[in-house]
Amino acid sequence: MAHMQKQYPQLLLTANEMGMADKAAVAAGVPALDLMAAAGKAVADAVIQRWSRCSVLVLCGPGNNGGDGFVIAQILCSTGWPVRLAFLGSVERLSPEAEHFYHAWQGEVEEYSVDLLEQTDLVIDAMFGAGLARPLEGKARDMVDAMIECEMPICAVDVPSGVDGTTGAALGAVAPAELTVSFFRKKPGHLLLPGRALCGELVVADIGIPVTVLDTLNVQAWENSPELWHRDYPWPRLDGHKFHRGHAVVYGGESITGASRLTARGAMRIGAGLVTLAVPIKAWPVYASALTSIMVAKLEQTQEAEDFEELLLDTRHNAIVVGPGAGLAGFESIRTRKMVMTALKADRAVVLDADALSAFANDPQILFDAINCPCVMTPHEGEFARLFLEINQQHPNDKLTRARLAAKQSGAVVVLKGADTVIAAPDGRAIINSNAPADLATGGSGDVLAGFIAGLLAQGMSPFDAAAAAVWLHGEVGNEVGIGLIAEDLPEHLPKVLVRFKAQYFSR
Repeated sequence: MAHMQKQYPQLLLTANEMGMADKAAVAAGVPALDLMAAAGKAVADAVIQRWSRCSVLVLCGPGNNGGDGFVIAQILCSTGWPVRLAFLGSVERLSPEAEHFYHAWQGEVEEYSVDLLEQTDLVIDAMFGAGLARPLEGKARDMVDAMIECEMPICAVDVPSGVDGTTGAALGAVAPAELTVSFFRKKPGHLLLPGRALCGELVVADIGIPVTVLDTLNVQAWENSPELWHRDYPWPRLDGHKFHRGHAVVYGGESITGASRLTARGAMRIGAGLVTLAVPIKAWPVYASALTSIMVAKLEQTQEAEDFEELLLDTRHNAIVVGPGAGLAGFESIRTRKMVMTALKADRAVVLDADALSAFANDPQILFDAINCPCVMTPHEGEFARLFLEINQQHPNDKLTRARLAAKQSGAVVVLKGADTVIAAPDGRAIINSNAPADLATGGSGDVLAGFIAGLLAQGMSPFDAAAAAVWLHGEVGNEVGIGLIAEDLPEHLPKVLVRFKAQYFSR
């Protein structure tokens, strides 16, 4: 993913980085007044495009969001929209640009009052932007509470007031927007929950900031997209054969046999040349009778770890998955830990999921100390909290920071799953995924994802690239299947998504 710095459209800017981009644009010769005028015009244009002419209340705050609001009000008024404007703050404390547009507004400036909502069809929320660091108070909070109660249609400027643009956290009460118009680049809070849900439809407008200002920023976060990793995707070669495409090994548990079978099938469908399920001898008949193209290896009851280690002596087994259905009850937990340590000692690419993570809940540092190979961990929130208790407590509302710190602490690529999955590398790079539908919230979905990652690792993708690609493809297949999806559908419908993906990107 060496080209990531050039993937400008996918870059995500924190509120602080966006401020730096603004300053760099001004330093490059773009007047700050022009930037504010362009931002206001972008919002006004989006409102005119989405809504029919109606009564509008523009709520302006004390910062540059309020300055945008003055521009929006003036443009809408000049095009025949009935507009009222309320301002919270003092003119003397406005920036020069915001003060300019305050004086350019030709209508009345009213004080904040919830009574203003009674004669209003649409609210423009230009109160506070992405840099807000504390919950709303006083008249602003009263206004937001009233907007929530009357379910008023809202267009938010930058973010709905009360949303942290960097973390997506809701800082107290937030009135959800139907439309949010932001500028230049998305922010992490536009993709992370609950911010993503509170923003409604998101429009990102070009306001004249030169793209070259990004060269001066050390941005380390992106929205997941094939643009980031498609050049490294391992398409089958005409002169290749199955051994060129890697051999994934999946450890299968004794009692919950479906999970690892889903993982193995996911690895095979995404292109691993060979997949072997290594399973306890007691469960071998169950696995062997259910699988065809996937090989099943026996692990003898008295020496399962030794048999697993011997299997991994074959260096062609270049990607290993431990966790799905491995087991945590009684002796199973000890056995799962042994299988994890055996996999990590083999010095291959390893995916640790589910029980492989929870088995180390009491002493996670033992696990982290053993990670000296390419490794991807795929915890959901519960598993993450068990492994990274201190990080979770210190940053409860900042998923991006939690994932980054966990990756740094463990030495693994961390895929912190959810509707807003974050993929983080130990060096600080992070990707936020935004294409996953709610239909993926079904048993076994994560097991398939672990298989997708392993299959791509087996074919030579780096852990960060493989995790990002697998998460994106997982989401796309979820959208392909839609309502009624069950985990078994994911490997079966993957080829349809790969056909479209290949047609769009392979020739580029």
